[in-house]
Amino acid sequence: MSRLFQARSSRPVAIWLFAVAALVFLMVVIGGATRLTDSGLSITEWKPVTGALPPLNEKEWAEEFARYRQIPEYGQVNRGMTLEAFKGIYWWEWIHRQLGRLIGLAFALPFAWFLIRKELPQRLLIPCASLLALGALQGAIGWWMVSSGLSGRIDVAPERLTIHLGLALIIYVCLIWTALEALDEGDRTRPPKGWTAASFGLVGLVYLQALLGGLVAGNRAGKLYTDWPMMNGDILAPVDDSRGLFHALLHDPALVQFNHRIGAYALLTAASLYAFRAFQARMPDTVRIGAAAIAGVVWVQALIGVATLMNATPVWLGVTHQIGALLVLSVAAWTAWRIRNSEERLFSSGIRSRGL
Repeated sequence: MSRLFQARSSRPVAIWLFAVAALVFLMVVIGGATRLTDSGLSITEWKPVTGALPPLNEKEWAEEFARYRQIPEYGQVNRGMTLEAFKGIYWWEWIHRQLGRLIGLAFALPFAWFLIRKELPQRLLIPCASLLALGALQGAIGWWMVSSGLSGRIDVAPERLTIHLGLALIIYVCLIWTALEALDEGDRTRPPKGWTAASFGLVGLVYLQALLGGLVAGNRAGKLYTDWPMMNGDILAPVDDSRGLFHALLHDPALVQFNHRIGAYALLTAASLYAFRAFQARMPDTVRIGAAAIAGVVWVQALIGVATLMNATPVWLGVTHQIGALLVLSVAAWTAWRIRNSEERLFSSGIRSRGL
């Protein structure tokens, strides 16, 4: 295949990808608010195209509300809800879905434009095409998640919510990573061996902690056991494992909250040690700045997490905590990219200089 674009870097492509990443950031935050306001089941049908229009008159609103009244959430949780109250939860979910459509267009149309004009670096073709496919998959998983709460349950399945969140975070990190690749800043000071693995390990730990947070949200576990550092006076509140340990890991509120707490302690320790070692060993500025930033945002995020828990997860604190998680992931991903590319480029330069 011929080279699509001679230059290795492209600032317009990077700006486009960063802009889409910002939209995905907003999408995750609004998704969290939709969950916290119990709005996620207000739209009971999946219409990727025609669903872009909300109800436009009282007749259409009445029909939409009638469909909502057929699902278990209305009968067991919101029985007696007025049409005006229904509109309140409907708009959260509609905005969430509409933003998903906007992200799809914001990615697909410029992608096609850059391809037609041959302004996309060839090395970014497969990553960008993969991101487009992941975005389509995310829409299908979103409906798969919602459908789990339309019959037999009063909310969505926690594991499906966590998968939906997990894929959103993967797309977000890949957008940032690909945008940084599009900038292609060139050679950097090489950090000592082992720091690339450490930085990737930290990204993985942040991601795992976010998934554990998804299980907490899916089980509404953030509204229970609101004392800290204990759980109702115990290290671990009673766990119902009568359906097996695996089921309890996904569905028992006490265990999922406990795991999220342990994940937070592990991440806090790892980020602090990472920063300490970076300064102790007099690492290059790239490593030290990244390490200090990660440690700082993790500590702030931990404090917000405790405040969120002890206040039984009000919407504004829950959303703030989710924003904090995205910021931690952003900084960790940026640091990992910087370190990995420093080693990779200097290794490649060394091979070329030796004529290999």
